[in-house]
Amino acid sequence: MIQRVCVYCGSSPGRRAEYAEGAKQLAHVLVEQGIGLVYGGGKVGMMGILADAVLAEGGQAIGVIPTALLKKELAHEGLTELRVVSSMHERKALMAELSDAFIALPGGLGTLDELFEILTWAQLGLHQKPCGLLNIQHYYDKLITFLDYMVAEEYVKDLHRSMLLVETEPRKLLEHFKTYKAPQVKKWINKENV
Repeated sequence: MIQRVCVYCGSSPGRRAEYAEGAKQLAHVLVEQGIGLVYGGGKVGMMGILADAVLAEGGQAIGVIPTALLKKELAHEGLTELRVVSSMHERKALMAELSDAFIALPGGLGTLDELFEILTWAQLGLHQKPCGLLNIQHYYDKLITFLDYMVAEEYVKDLHRSMLLVETEPRKLLEHFKTYKAPQVKKWINKENV
């Protein structure tokens, strides 16, 4: 059962108004389905738009932000809960621990870093939680094409590529999450060693 979804997204709103609209649609569906939000804790850009929309609809939003980014990302002070951690590594680990699934909205290098780290953890068998791209305005089309190319070039296995679910609508993505069964992968490292 999915109680909380971690959403990775940018501290910038991006160039298109549709990105913000997509974040608001995701917020609406999360609240409607009683699913809490876990995210990076900022009040600016896509992060702020998403958190504000969740809170405006009466949902719960937990932010996780490193001390060094409290001022840079302007920590959101109106959240259900704001957790301040010491490092980016601690941020990502806590966000993963608090969440039952992961979604990437449009964002920059930090968003990709977070998404690919959590996907790598799935590939290594460290978790079996669903991961998805909410491909608003086809933002991730070229990344999806590249991932498929990585499979063709035999750097990524089909099995691992299948772990990243892609949809353009939040409701459909969450429906896929509810029926997601993680492929059986060999857990070849010990979680305590990561």
